[in-house]
Amino acid sequence: MLKIATWNVNSVKARLPRVLDWLAEAAPDVALLQETKGTEETFPALEIGELGYNVAVAGQKTYNGVAILSKRPIEVTLDALPGDGADDQARYIEAITGGVRVASIYLPNGNPVDGPKYPYKLAWMERLTAHARRLLETEDAIVLGGDYNVCPTDDDLYDPEGWADDALCRAETRQRYRELVFLGLTDALRVFNRQSHLYTFWDYQGGAWQKDNGLRIDHLLLSPQAADRLSASGVDRGPRNKEKPSDHTPVWCELEDGG
Repeated sequence: MLKIATWNVNSVKARLPRVLDWLAEAAPDVALLQETKGTEETFPALEIGELGYNVAVAGQKTYNGVAILSKRPIEVTLDALPGDGADDQARYIEAITGGVRVASIYLPNGNPVDGPKYPYKLAWMERLTAHARRLLETEDAIVLGGDYNVCPTDDDLYDPEGWADDALCRAETRQRYRELVFLGLTDALRVFNRQSHLYTFWDYQGGAWQKDNGLRIDHLLLSPQAADRLSASGVDRGPRNKEKPSDHTPVWCELEDGG
């Protein structure tokens, strides 16, 4: 069995006690982290390593940052999303670990939509789809996990009308997300959890957590070879309810051992 989880930690330094608690309690075999907000040199690899994890990081100062933690050896295959050599934002890292190809993805937010950030988001999504198409040709077991900053449908947020023109919910965003999924990827969480109002993010403001005013923007997308091994999935709400939490909470899935 291989348990793979994704979590936007909203600063691994600020949230280190929460991260260490979760790794000890949930014990994922592979953890895909986003918004680590630091360089490779400042990543707490020693503290995390003491819990039995190998670490691979693509980072930058203050912003963005992605990482892969694994109890198995990690072979990094990419530390940036192909397709734009001028893009220096640390938003993608890909590796092979435990016989599975995994990627930790921090897709651009895109707001405000009337500025340059939204076209950058859409272009980034197009690059991701092009890369995923190439990955699927390998016929590997693949898990593309992360903070996609996309609510796929109106069932994935508490106030569809109020968020209709947000970059996370606009028709252009959802169309590109569908193009990615329709390559043949499986939304691991939805295989076992079909209910509405299942969220992975709650804003710090306005009592959003207490009111359950959330969004589902963190996803685990599986290639057919990984989906064939999928045995369970869920949202771990525990970390969001602790002191000084991230505004996201982990999403996880379990894959049966490959034949």
